[in-house]
Amino acid sequence: MKTAISLPDAVFDQAELLARQFKVSRSELYSRALQEFLARHAPEQVTDALDAVCDAVAEERDPFVARAARRVVERNEW
Repeated sequence: MKTAISLPDAVFDQAELLARQFKVSRSELYSRALQEFLARHAPEQVTDALDAVCDAVAEERDPFVARAARRVVERNEW
């Protein structure tokens, strides 16, 4: 989707420099920046994503690895 935004000149200049350093377009830079901003301000989405990963990994648990991990945990002092 295309959109128009207004930026202070200093912010635009810094973004131009960073886009060149990353070798990406302004659109790509702004998209990445907005994605990061949204992730930082919607931590429940990050938590949900991590929970989904953990659930997927838990389904693929190797019994040998689980036993070995349990022994390591039991042998260490917390």
